[in-house]
Amino acid sequence: MKKGLLVIVAMMIFVAAHAQIETPVRWSYAAKKLNAKEAVVYLKATIQTGWHIYSLNVKDGGPIKTSFVFTPSKDYTVTGKTTEPTPVTKYEKSFSMDVSYFEKEVVFQQKIALKSAKATTVKGKLTFMTCNDQKCLPPDDVDFSIPLSQ
Repeated sequence: MKKGLLVIVAMMIFVAAHAQIETPVRWSYAAKKLNAKEAVVYLKATIQTGWHIYSLNVKDGGPIKTSFVFTPSKDYTVTGKTTEPTPVTKYEKSFSMDVSYFEKEVVFQQKIALKSAKATTVKGKLTFMTCNDQKCLPPDDVDFSIPLSQ
């Protein structure tokens, strides 16, 4: 009887802990070859209603900005900076400053210079912070791998 009760209590704790993990942002990726020497990779964040992620350009003292680090490769090099559409910019009390962010969805783009004609995979890591009107979640790191066909 005690073992059964312990199992039930353990399961309830597990379910409660699992239910508290919030993931209001889902990432997806795509790539488009522009010609034999260039491609663009797309990194799309789909954001749950009520939440937002921050721009690539956030001033010091504000939230953690979204950032991308691309893994060096013998097959490609990153060209220029990652780009973003025009964000929403508003004053946020929690940071006592104007901040720029995205709601619902955003697509970031990065140009890639191809060093060879063979298929390759663009890899890296992105970092972002998610907030809503009540709270901010800790910054999250996500590894990505974007296949780029011939």
